[in-house]
Amino acid sequence: MTETKMDPRILRTRKLIMDSFIELSSKKEFKDITIKDITTEAMINRATFYYHFEDIYDLLEKVLSEVLLVNLNCDFYKCDHLNEEAFVSIFIAITNFQKSLSNRCHRGYEDTIGRIIREQLEVIFYKMLLKQNKMEDDEALKITAVILSWGIYGASVEWKRNGMKVPPEEFIKSTIPYLISGTDFGSKI
Repeated sequence: MTETKMDPRILRTRKLIMDSFIELSSKKEFKDITIKDITTEAMINRATFYYHFEDIYDLLEKVLSEVLLVNLNCDFYKCDHLNEEAFVSIFIAITNFQKSLSNRCHRGYEDTIGRIIREQLEVIFYKMLLKQNKMEDDEALKITAVILSWGIYGASVEWKRNGMKVPPEEFIKSTIPYLISGTDFGSKI
């Protein structure tokens, strides 16, 4: 099955379904989109849809995760450390993602969207923390990644709640010295 996943036809079909869903979501509320709408838009049958996705909620989750990963440009974060540039870039990516969603059909799915954002951030932060703190307690790094993911997500929600009056990089910059000192395990006693 792993080899099958790499088959370009399967990847193309999966992308086609996701693109069709994104196209439909720009025209309709999520709650009004049906599997039939998606299969018609993608010109596939129901069995093909269900081969790739469990249901429409699984599709929503996969689409949101993929869009977020593109926004986060994960290649950059795989090799970088948690510094000012990384925090600002991550925060901008998250706020851009949330702004793009507010213009789409995903109202009412804030919990799902928030969970996806936090899960993706947690993975990114954990990898970055692990890279710069190789000798530290793995469990402490995992918990720190969870705290950072909730904190950055919470800050993005607060930024949005405050009417997005200041650019996201300006909003987050004053907190960065505290974030960096909190993730610098090497200076701890």
